Amino acid sequence: MSQVVLITGASSGIGKSIAEFLVTKGFIVYGTSRSPKNELVNGVHFLALDLTQGETVKAAVAAVLAKESRIDVLINNAGKGITGPLEEIPEEELKSIFETNYFGPLKVIKAVLPAMREQRSGLIINVTSIAGYMGLPYRSAYSATKGALGLTTEALRMELKEFNIKLTNVAPGDFATNIASGRYHAPLKETSPYKENYGKSLALMDEHVDHGEDPQKMGEAVFAIITEKEPKVHYKVGAFMQKISVFLKGVLPSKIYERLLLNHYKL
Repeated sequence: MSQVVLITGASSGIGKSIAEFLVTKGFIVYGTSRSPKNELVNGVHFLALDLTQGETVKAAVAAVLAKESRIDVLINNAGKGITGPLEEIPEEELKSIFETNYFGPLKVIKAVLPAMREQRSGLIINVTSIAGYMGLPYRSAYSATKGALGLTTEALRMELKEFNIKLTNVAPGDFATNIASGRYHAPLKETSPYKENYGKSLALMDEHVDHGEDPQKMGEAVFAIITEKEPKVHYKVGAFMQKISVFLKGVLPSKIYERLLLNHYKL
């Protein structure tokens, strides 16, 4: 029997690549976006879901269960980016990024757990980020949301073990997607004391995305995770230097690691 997958943020970027790749592998895939234009796109069944609106989360999960009677895999992929000097990011934008990148995925997890507990099985894959393993300059809020989701996954794995529900994080590096166009940018103000360094960092971030990895690699990675009998706690997908940066943080003295980041961002 084909497994039923629910993936948030499936209309573009990494989510689209994962969803369409899983269709080719025989999964029944339900994808979400805030305002889907069609109910079926390249084999993916689309539902409306806004992570900041709890009722839409419950309705989307209920719709899948009504049609399929089960959800085998939840992939929490939807999210957004944010950049800027922390001092200059409006408080409402800081709250908004946590609402989308952290509290949103938790809403979806809570919505699917009763069904997964009843069927005594399930896999939840949280798409975090390599940026969630370290505090990056001018990406502080983004790193914080992804780091928080990663740590929550570690705790929730242990809470749900008795119900045979498995959780894991998959952390992508930079991929060639449209994420840069959709993220919040604190304005690069001429009068800002951060103007020079923020400007350099912003250009470097955009360059990394433009020259990022092929998003299909995430589809292949997620498929491999789903087919593993006992998924690991953490997976990292991306360029070698981005993945090795996580390892280096664990072995280098903190000031030396900080110096590496400063040099990388030319700060």
